[in-house]
Order: sequence, then C-alpha cells, then structure tokens
Amino acid sequence: MTTLPKRISENGFEYELRGDYYYPIIELPENKPIGKYGLLRETFLKKHRNYLYNTMLMDGTLNGHLYEIDQTAKQQVADLVDKMAKAQGVDEALKASNHLSWVGKMENIRHSAEETVLNDYVYA
Repeated sequence: MTTLPKRISENGFEYELRGDYYYPIIELPENKPIGKYGLLRETFLKKHRNYLYNTMLMDGTLNGHLYEIDQTAKQQVADLVDKMAKAQGVDEALKASNHLSWVGKMENIRHSAEETVLNDYVYA
C-alpha cells in the first residue's frame, strides 16, 4: 500500500490531500477596508467598465485598487478644502464671528472639492 503525498503541485496550483481527494489551496487577497470613494469607484466600474471590473476581480487586484482610490481621494479632498478655504478667507476668525456663514462656506467648499475629486479619480 502506497501513501499519497500530502501536497502536490500541478498546472501552477497547489493541492492538499484531504481524505481521498486533493483540494486546491486557495488564498484570498488581503481585504482592506474601503470607504465611500472606493465603493463609488466599484459601482462605477461595475456599471461602466465591466470588463475591467471582472478582470481585476479575477486577478485579485480589485480590493487593492479600490483601497488606493479611496485613500487618494480622501487625501485630495482634504488638501483641496484647505487650499480653497485659505483662498476664500474662510478661517477661524470667521468661524468665531459668524458661525453660520462659516458653516455655509465650508459646505460649499467641501462640495466643490469633492466634485472635483470624484471627476478626477472615481469616475475617470
């Protein structure tokens, strides 16, 4: 009676013996948390770039791509908000003297920055 090897390699895949059958050893890529911009990018790819979405999904690169887009977009929004606020004179003095005006201006700035980033990173 011969004993079968615990692991074999065939056609570029590793197999492990479990009972009487060899099962492929499949390792999923590490999943990183994806935020708002990454989820928007995923939806865009599914609807408008389906081939690219499926290719990245099969290659195991989708999650990393979505994470990178999410982090880049978050940083770009924060940078644009800071630059636009300074350019428009929206600062702590305005916040202290007229809080409602400051909130309104900051919301407009944030919305403009987010719209720019969405067009440049998420929907590109």
